[in-house]
Amino acid sequence: MKQHLKLIACTAALAVLALGQDKVDLESIYKIKQEAFQNSKVMDYLWNLTDVHGPRLAGSPRYKAGADWAVKTLKEMGIDNATLETWGTFGKGWENKKFVAAMTEPAHMPLIGAPQAWTSSTEGLLSGEAILARLQNDEDLAKWKGKLAGKIVLTSDQVQIALHDRPEGRRYSDAELAELAQAQMMAFGPRAQQAGPGGPQNFLQIMAFRRKMNDFLREEKVGAIISGSRGDLGTYFAGGGGSRDPKEQLAPPMVVLTAEHYNRIYRLLDRKVPVKLELDIQNQWTEPDQNNFNIVGEIPGSGKHKDEVVMIGGHFDTWHAGTGATDNGAGSAVMMEVMRILKKLDLKLDRTVRIGLWDAEEQGLLGSRGYVTKHFANRSDMKTLPEWDKLSAYYNVDNGGGKIRGIYLQGNEMVRPIFETWLAPFKDLGVSTITIRNTSGTDHQSFDAVGLPGFQFIQDSLEYDTRTHHTNMDVYDRIPRQDMMQMSAVVASLVVHTANREEKLPRKPKPAPGQGRGPMGF
Repeated sequence: MKQHLKLIACTAALAVLALGQDKVDLESIYKIKQEAFQNSKVMDYLWNLTDVHGPRLAGSPRYKAGADWAVKTLKEMGIDNATLETWGTFGKGWENKKFVAAMTEPAHMPLIGAPQAWTSSTEGLLSGEAILARLQNDEDLAKWKGKLAGKIVLTSDQVQIALHDRPEGRRYSDAELAELAQAQMMAFGPRAQQAGPGGPQNFLQIMAFRRKMNDFLREEKVGAIISGSRGDLGTYFAGGGGSRDPKEQLAPPMVVLTAEHYNRIYRLLDRKVPVKLELDIQNQWTEPDQNNFNIVGEIPGSGKHKDEVVMIGGHFDTWHAGTGATDNGAGSAVMMEVMRILKKLDLKLDRTVRIGLWDAEEQGLLGSRGYVTKHFANRSDMKTLPEWDKLSAYYNVDNGGGKIRGIYLQGNEMVRPIFETWLAPFKDLGVSTITIRNTSGTDHQSFDAVGLPGFQFIQDSLEYDTRTHHTNMDVYDRIPRQDMMQMSAVVASLVVHTANREEKLPRKPKPAPGQGRGPMGF
């Protein structure tokens, strides 16, 4: 009991000290809110990123065109050193230029879908017989050897579709936020960072079999591969089907269809009704590493800590089915708007504020990991560079277009009283929750993995997980304007307070070599 009381007393003392140091700049917050809500440009930025420059698949010419626009726009704001910065090796670029698909027998039906990234084109219009050949293991490959030449092959089972008996768009409830806020400290040692039983190994096995299957289908001279998506109501999820490695051979043409259309074809074939399909797929390949860059720029600090840095960012790349609005045009647009607000208001910034919009997040946080390795430290050996000592914090937005409800501490309990103080003026805008929990799957992990304070915000999910994330419905129309303005104001305020704090934000202990979390959380 005495030990417990001592812990409470120490925690209270730390909170008092932090509150004493971290006063809120109410005048700056007032100006930021006025600019963010009365003169917002955030939806203009989002429109350019989506309707004009979407999608932006990593390595594609459209990614490069969008990145050029972002640099030009940052320069027009007056942001210093706005440029494209190389980060490492990616591989071949890929972009779909044409896709036409239809069932022609037993009845005509246009098909909703898209090619999978890094797969081949058809040789003009492919018209052929569809065949059901489930390919799940080596025995299946042996069974179908010599039987698939020229065929359009369905390789997976029918997609199960559930009844939509509740709204898909949702915000955090008060109870859910309270549960997040009351979360306890979790284990963050090396054992806690391992995946569940067989997790990484299962993934590696899946990828190995996919390469073997692609080789088999190429040797069979298959016409095309069709798969069904886990989405429904006309929504489909698209990703990669082949390899971007210039040393590997091209995967055959691969198409993903919305579940309803895939299931109709599947049922016909399963009951021995002949099906014919037409596909015209034209994909463009570009030279390795031709279109791969991070986007960076900064507002120089003007105080005694001007050589130190506060960073903000989110990933700039997207998948190719939609225009990349919620993943992650929203985060990119918000961070560009934050830079505009800070530059327009000309607020005092003791430290330098730098934006980083990252390439190839969807392939494993590659752009941000490359930047961190180049500027701060390599997590494999934890040999730090001089800039490692100069970073105060990195703030990331990449969970869709829903407004900010709080922040994940990434296990760094020392920053709780600081964030409680800084976020208090935004309680009326729904920002109330600070959780010790760790969140994964996006670019703040690249910073956290080398012991730098990297944070992702808690956001209302809206339709992110159910309708827009990696789908053809990831478009401008799914983004609420008010939420985007709220995010811009919250992030801008945190940046100002972090930039002007007397000390850098406290850090967790420096991780041992190789102990930082992996690119997707394990």
